[in-house]
Amino acid sequence: MQRATKTIELPPLTTDLLTAGGVLVDSLFATLWREVGMKTLLSRAGFTKRSGTPIDAVLYHLILWVWLKQESIGMFARECLQAAMGKDALYEAMNREDLNWRRLHAQVAAKALRSVPVSGRRAFIVDDTVEQRFGKKMPGVSSHFDHTTGRHVMGQQVVSLGLSTEDHYVPLDDDLYVSQVQAQPLHEAFRDGRSLVARRYQTSVQRTKPEMVAAMLKRALASGVAADYLVADAWFGTKTMIRVTQDTALVPVLRMKRGKMKYRLTTVVQGRPQHQALDARALYQATVRKQWERMPGGRYQTKVIDADPNLAEGTEKAQWVKVRRLFVRGHGDRDTDPGQHEWALFLTTERRLSATDMLQIYSMRWSIEVYYKEAKQHLGFLKEQSHHYAAYVASIHLTAIRFCLLVIAKQAQGSGSLAKARQALCGNSADIHFASKQAGVPCTDQRCTGLYEGGAGRGARPGPERYR
Repeated sequence: MQRATKTIELPPLTTDLLTAGGVLVDSLFATLWREVGMKTLLSRAGFTKRSGTPIDAVLYHLILWVWLKQESIGMFARECLQAAMGKDALYEAMNREDLNWRRLHAQVAAKALRSVPVSGRRAFIVDDTVEQRFGKKMPGVSSHFDHTTGRHVMGQQVVSLGLSTEDHYVPLDDDLYVSQVQAQPLHEAFRDGRSLVARRYQTSVQRTKPEMVAAMLKRALASGVAADYLVADAWFGTKTMIRVTQDTALVPVLRMKRGKMKYRLTTVVQGRPQHQALDARALYQATVRKQWERMPGGRYQTKVIDADPNLAEGTEKAQWVKVRRLFVRGHGDRDTDPGQHEWALFLTTERRLSATDMLQIYSMRWSIEVYYKEAKQHLGFLKEQSHHYAAYVASIHLTAIRFCLLVIAKQAQGSGSLAKARQALCGNSADIHFASKQAGVPCTDQRCTGLYEGGAGRGARPGPERYR
């Protein structure tokens, strides 16, 4: 398996290049740095440095080091930078509490969006991922449920927002989430309790993930990023997320849990409407079981039910919302009932969407799984060695900035869709693209065989969660 950077022909960068300290040379990365106007973007984001190596040179090297096959910033500084710049200068920048990494990330993402052709559907994609971290002195590390291993692990969880089209994905925003379980506190106070990093730490500790997503969406919409849909998996299939889409005028396409959320099913008995409040399992038993409809041209069965959930919490007045529920399951060659535990459930507030439309839109979520895999394997996702919370904030945004630069570079070289190149790079993760096959989207990987990785049945894991 080749690294992603091989696909854009990044040249070997020599010590002379690295010690040039901002001098533009004939290389893809240096040319890209200039064409994107990174020095201007840094200035607009408020990145300044009073003395020593200029801040643009420091950021140049911080972004570049992961593509030089170095295991850490320290090794990169020791073997590549030599006398030009030590690792202290790099870590000093990452540990600064006043740098607005989110603003810089947003500016580079805007450049990436302008560089790619946009056609067809546009969807905001929301997801989270866990990176295991074991250091006892690392602030913000807490216990999270890891979908890859199916157990709770100590680590850092990142909530991400991206924009997906039919051909491209651009990461827009990230936030660290600290759970209330075994959370490791700060070992030393921030130098300035009012700094950007201090405020972000408070957000990570005090806000829920849906609240983080709502704030991200508002920032993205305020900056001019437009989309039609909000797509998320079952971990974000909540009343809160549905209310967020109402506030932002987005159409949700969410995978839902088989939880206790009640839905009002209306039937007509002897000319009078009758209302029943049913949860997902009861709704399945009442309206779906043994009433499946085969999707034309597909290997899956579906059933569409229009029902109204109550979005009210606690003692609030009832807030009924019209939604469309889509039940999906796979079927084999034999006409046997494979059981009640194999179906998946999706929701949208746009009742005009067909089953195929819903699954095609949901399949766009695949792009963020590819992004996470790329980020963890090749883009330095939370790989920087530091015990300062500011470095973790810097790391998640640096990872996204690197990906955005790759998007721009791919477009500049005319090499087509980044998503297609990433599919070839991701190898065995191709089998998690279950939603695209549900929608009849062709897949060239023969391992893409069904709704659930490893086959359907009780306890089977949905494919996309496997690689978090």
